[in-house]
Amino acid sequence: MSIVSKIKSNPALKQLALRLMIPANEHRPRLWVRWFVNPFVHKKGKHAIVRNRTRMDVFPYNEFNLGANSVIEDFATVNNGVGDVNIGHHTIVGLGNVIIGPVTIGNEVMLAQNIVISGLNHGYEDVTISPRQQKEVCKQIIIADDVWIGSNVVITAGVTLGKHCIIGAGSVVTKDIPEFAVAVGNPAKVIKKYNPETKLWEKYP
Repeated sequence: MSIVSKIKSNPALKQLALRLMIPANEHRPRLWVRWFVNPFVHKKGKHAIVRNRTRMDVFPYNEFNLGANSVIEDFATVNNGVGDVNIGHHTIVGLGNVIIGPVTIGNEVMLAQNIVISGLNHGYEDVTISPRQQKEVCKQIIIADDVWIGSNVVITAGVTLGKHCIIGAGSVVTKDIPEFAVAVGNPAKVIKKYNPETKLWEKYP
């Protein structure tokens, strides 16, 4: 069993490790973690760029990988505190995006501005305590290759976006979207699909 696995399986050790890595009332790692640990744990591909004004709330106990020639633009926030964040090659994460794991993003993906992709939810069922104090619920988000997501979109926990699908600006995606489809609205619904026989994007249904 690895050191990380041992710490995760022991509540007391886990609490101590988190206290050493994260300042009180914050959700970002301490400077020593960012400078001296993360660069040796996380993988960044050739020519990948993370802009200076990006908030990288990434921790060494979960994965963060950024593929070759990918870019995370200014004012974005990436957080792997509750789940891995893996981003493929030649992918752009636009200005002001928020990505909270567990999230997997494929190759050649375009994320426009002010998109929220969060695999994290909080329980709310117990009315005697605040949702803030209730159990975290995480569900993997998967964004396949060649996806294009417009500005101000929200992708909720557990959603899968199929290859080469397009999500219109301002949409809220609460369910899986199939490959080669265009989806818009709140909640997002498929309005077009690519027909390989006619080689046209046709109205759906």
